Amino acid sequence: MSRLRRATNGNVAVIVAFTLPVVVGGAGLGVETSFWYYSSLKLQAVADAAAYAGALEKVAGSDNPTIIAAATQSATSNNFATPGTIQVNTPPLSGPNTAKKAVEVIVKQNLDRYFTAIFNQAPVAEQARAVALINDASKACVLALSQSASQAALFSGNTTVNLTGCSVMSDSIASDAIKTQGSAVLKADCLITVGGMVLNNPATTVCKSNITRALPAADPFSGLATPTAGNPCKNVNGNKTSQTLQPGTYCSGMSLSGNVTLQPGVYVVQGGMKVNANAVVAGSGVTIFMAGSNTVSMNGNAKVTLSAPTSGAYSGVLFYGDRTGTAAQSTF
Repeated sequence: MSRLRRATNGNVAVIVAFTLPVVVGGAGLGVETSFWYYSSLKLQAVADAAAYAGALEKVAGSDNPTIIAAATQSATSNNFATPGTIQVNTPPLSGPNTAKKAVEVIVKQNLDRYFTAIFNQAPVAEQARAVALINDASKACVLALSQSASQAALFSGNTTVNLTGCSVMSDSIASDAIKTQGSAVLKADCLITVGGMVLNNPATTVCKSNITRALPAADPFSGLATPTAGNPCKNVNGNKTSQTLQPGTYCSGMSLSGNVTLQPGVYVVQGGMKVNANAVVAGSGVTIFMAGSNTVSMNGNAKVTLSAPTSGAYSGVLFYGDRTGTAAQSTF
């Protein structure tokens, strides 16, 4: 019996010796499968964030190398590193968005095996793909760039604003970033804001519903050069009932009365610009730069017919407020 017991113990030891790798391998497979799943979730998050970063650059009008750099930088900041690979395509190379404004990101990586290396030495290949699709709204012809101002775009009183083929947008995160009140009448394609809006007097829009919590719009004039002042200073003759003004620097501002014609060019105004009641002011191809915190004020019953240049550096820019100015509020 003693010998039999010893033989039995020996058989158990042999069985354990043979089955132990299977048990360890099975446990390792469970652990590594969880690790692979966790890694795939992380990889998908990396792809999602990278596609989003690339789409933001595309919205801003950046070229393809800048879009690729932004997506790659996003992946790197989320701890995606070599020997993994990242591929950025705009538009996507496959799927339903190949002809649309979109950014596709494909990230790949190989994971080393640990316990399961007993069964297979080849690394585990993982891949994630994300596509960020950009849906364009209509362009904003009223765009408030402040990121925090309350009532950044305010329509009040008895004003009537009819915007055809364009929208009102505010980059402000305030709850009343766009506000209508009083008897103001506002018509536009859509109202879009990063924050919220308060419409005491509902606006008439074309879109199905106004958009809140939107992405901020880039400043379309961020690269526009600031006009420089020149010498000598020019002045408005307040005693004349009719006069023609030339481009240049108006060091004491501009107070316009009677009939005033502005010749084409850039006017640098270093004081306030006031259009008095009953004045008749006209000019084409004009850009008026309000230096510092100086503002424009147009009184009632004035008739103002001004248009911006149609070519050159200031094409489309009629009034230009100084970026260095503070608390500047013009009244039309």
